[in-house]
Amino acid sequence: MAKILIADDEESVLEVVKRILAVDGHEVIEARDGEEAIRKIRTEKPAVALIDLFMPRKEGLETIMQLRKTCPELKIIAVSGGNPTHGMSFLEMATRLGAHRTMAKPFSMEDLRSTIAELLAEGA
Repeated sequence: MAKILIADDEESVLEVVKRILAVDGHEVIEARDGEEAIRKIRTEKPAVALIDLFMPRKEGLETIMQLRKTCPELKIIAVSGGNPTHGMSFLEMATRLGAHRTMAKPFSMEDLRSTIAELLAEGA
């Protein structure tokens, strides 16, 4: 299976997603903020990164912009429970900045599994 990075500052989200993906046979790497995510992506080279848009130290939109420049092959899923602002949601902004897929929290594990499968199939 694939190596997947989860960047989220909510411990409960990290644990649940990590457990589900590990059961599916994926190797899961955790990051609790954008800076840690970027460091781990550079060293661990995951195929997919699940990036929360609201994190400390480096928020998700900034993280996505930097990853698009430094790791263009990385498949990015942006996730957020945030509300729309100024007529454009944060998830829409993430797509414009380079996220391949977006998911609004709360999302189902089945939706996450199918989204990851789609991205991995695109990269094959």
